[in-house]
Amino acid sequence: MKHPERSPFIDDYFAYLLARASTLVSHEFHQEVQAAGLAVSEWRILATLSDGRACTISELADIVLAKQPTVTKVVDRLENAGLVIRQPGTVDRRQSLVSGTPAGRRLAAPLVASAKAHEERLLQRFGATESAQLKATLRALIDELGPRRA
Repeated sequence: MKHPERSPFIDDYFAYLLARASTLVSHEFHQEVQAAGLAVSEWRILATLSDGRACTISELADIVLAKQPTVTKVVDRLENAGLVIRQPGTVDRRQSLVSGTPAGRRLAAPLVASAKAHEERLLQRFGATESAQLKATLRALIDELGPRRA
C-alpha cells in the first residue's frame, strides 16, 4: 500500500506517530471485537475484569480510555446483560466495585487469547528484546503522564 506523502513535521512528531500507530495496531483486532458482538468499550471493560479483579468506575474509566459517564452507561449495559456485577465498595460503600461475572469472563476469554495472538503477530518482526523495550518505554511514558494515584 502506498503511503500518502507526509510533511517532515508529521513524519517526526511523536504524538502523531503514537496516535497513528495505535490506530493501525487496533483496527484489525477491533473488527474482531465487533464481530463478536461487542463495542470496543465493552471489550475493554470485560478484558480489564477478565482476571477476576474488581474496579471502581473511575478506575475503569482511566484504564479503558473513556469518560466516567460513558463507562457508567457501558457498565449498565453489561450488567443488564449479566456480564458484570456491581457491589458496594469495602472502604466507601457509596463507591461500587465492578467485577466480571462468569459469563463475562467466558465471553472475554477467547478475545483475550485472540488479542495476545494479534500482538504476537504484530511484534514478530521485532526481536524479543526490542518488543520488551518498546513496551517498557510505553509503560514509562504512561506512568509519567498518566493520572496520579494517591
